[in-house]
Amino acid sequence: MDMTGEERIAAPRDAVWAALNDPEILKQCIPGCQSLERISPTELTATVKLKIGPVSASFNGEVKLSNINAPESYTISGEGKGGIAGFAKGGADVVLKEDGGETILQYEAKAQVGGKIAQLGSRLVDSSAKKLAQQFFADFTAAINSQSGV
Repeated sequence: MDMTGEERIAAPRDAVWAALNDPEILKQCIPGCQSLERISPTELTATVKLKIGPVSASFNGEVKLSNINAPESYTISGEGKGGIAGFAKGGADVVLKEDGGETILQYEAKAQVGGKIAQLGSRLVDSSAKKLAQQFFADFTAAINSQSGV
């Protein structure tokens, strides 16, 4: 599954970059995130509870940041195991471009799922992934705006 998108955020690039690297902000914005902890400057561990169609699962996984070019871009990748529900793994290239006092966040993501989740069919999984991405960016934009007082 591949997804690309672009979000306009009414905040300067440095503020958006800082938020993308703040585990507390990410934890608030990732749908179903139960915990998110930094274990090194480029590694985090996460627990995320999701329901996709009839399947509910709690995923435990690791997230890694690479190709870091602050405050412009990075690659985020991760893998989560959800027991009998299966696994999810993937990554995204994220680019931040300045546009006046605002920031354009562009992403290109790839993901794979296996186990019971994969048996739900690609249409349901793809539409669920798109909804989760939309929810993340809506919450992320709101978190940045509340921080910067916009």
